[in-house]
Amino acid sequence: MKDYFGVLSGKKLANFLVLKSIPVEFSREEELSKLWKLHDKKMGLFEKRKYEKSLGSVERNLLDLKFEISKKLLESCVFCERKCRANRYKQRGFCEITNKSRLSCQFLHYGEETILVPSHTFFFIGCNFYCVYCQNYTISRQIEKGFVVSGKELANMVRPEARNVNLVGGEPTPNLHTCIDMLRHMNINKPIIWNSNMFMSTEAMKLLNGCIDVFLADFKYGNNECAERLSKVSSYMQIVTRNLRIAEECGDLLIRHLVLPNHLECCTDKIFQWLSKNLKKFTLNVMFQYRPEFEAFEYEDIARFLNEEEITKSLELIKKYKLEGRLVENFKIF
Repeated sequence: MKDYFGVLSGKKLANFLVLKSIPVEFSREEELSKLWKLHDKKMGLFEKRKYEKSLGSVERNLLDLKFEISKKLLESCVFCERKCRANRYKQRGFCEITNKSRLSCQFLHYGEETILVPSHTFFFIGCNFYCVYCQNYTISRQIEKGFVVSGKELANMVRPEARNVNLVGGEPTPNLHTCIDMLRHMNINKPIIWNSNMFMSTEAMKLLNGCIDVFLADFKYGNNECAERLSKVSSYMQIVTRNLRIAEECGDLLIRHLVLPNHLECCTDKIFQWLSKNLKKFTLNVMFQYRPEFEAFEYEDIARFLNEEEITKSLELIKKYKLEGRLVENFKIF
């Protein structure tokens, strides 16, 4: 988490502020392919500037270009790997969200990892997953309706005493355009956290590169079958592992794994094994606070809390795959 603490100490600028320093001339009438080509060219300049300590913002900048691209993508939405291609100006995709983002609530969160608190957390309505055990199901399934919010309004809510800005839900991915717009109106040097199921498309990952300082990634399953049954998504492992590799190169990476009852062998073991072999720069939080919520009681394997044996086995797997040194600061069982 070197970059994260660099921003907190004032030794580094948050990535989005670097984007604001890079001038870009473009027209809203230009084709999407041309905007992408310009984007990719200018991102090379971002990579050169990202560790400069003092940069000023310019009126038309790379963050503005990312926002323009995100608005065009809404016309045939591919923010997540469902790629439903709904025109969200006229209809809703799987996430049931239009071009207007809605917020459930926002507050200083003290229940996150110690290195993050107090974290100014923004809970967006809606989700691109359907997790049958979702603990925030009133938000993700839109039982709560929330309130429509703009990027500028979100920026004005940011609390100066927070260590970071934490974008979550539900899921932030369907609200990517609004999150980018929020950063366009922010000038305070705070790390931006993308708190996500990591089912973003490659297009979304390209837009997030430079906007995000910390990817706070849920790694839920160690195989596609469990993901299909419990979250209604396909090709889970291929997509999430791809995005974890990309995230590792784009910012700091803090991975959460919520241990599910009866899923030690099929999920927890497979996840730890993959992490130990494939990633080099990440912090890990293994969470044992699962409780059956929402529709979980309809699924016999996850209709109960973890038992002591499963917790012990999880701790043994951490040691087996030599992940102790990756554990988040002040890691605890409960």
